[in-house]
Amino acid sequence: MLKLLAFVLPLGVDSFAVAAAIGASQALTAWQRLRISLVFVIFEGGMPLVGLGLGIALAHGIGQVADYLAGAAVIAIGAWMLLAGDKDDEEKATHIITSHGLALIALGFSISLDELAIGFTIGLAHLRVTTVIVAIALQAFLAAQLGLATGDKIGARWRERAEQAAGIALILLGAYLIGEQLAQ
Repeated sequence: MLKLLAFVLPLGVDSFAVAAAIGASQALTAWQRLRISLVFVIFEGGMPLVGLGLGIALAHGIGQVADYLAGAAVIAIGAWMLLAGDKDDEEKATHIITSHGLALIALGFSISLDELAIGFTIGLAHLRVTTVIVAIALQAFLAAQLGLATGDKIGARWRERAEQAAGIALILLGAYLIGEQLAQ
């Protein structure tokens, strides 16, 4: 259970930060909040499956190195979250509210890159895929709803700190996964 939380909670903090930036950008109708939350659920719940599929294919191709690569991928996503900061969230916020079609798919993909990296590591962590996907989708919906509802009430500084905390948590998780492989 703790390993599942270590995977899901940083993603929830990141989802909250992006949704809060969207919520702060303008007042949203109930339909817009639901639509945005569903985009989060679809992409953030689906991308780990894509990552898992790519990870399995990669693992067959490179063998034992794949386990280390999975940990490095989680560390890289954590570092990206630390460096990208609030500017990235604000760019997404200005487009996701009104986007349709391919633009919405591109934005959905951009908010779920960290879930793609997590998909690489699901097998390595020996977690049940369905449990992880359901947990990620649930946190995506809840974090998006909470972020959209409170976005205008919290400051940009708090959102940025939340994203930094999520980045640090993912870096630590990646280091743990690599350490676990070295200990074997």
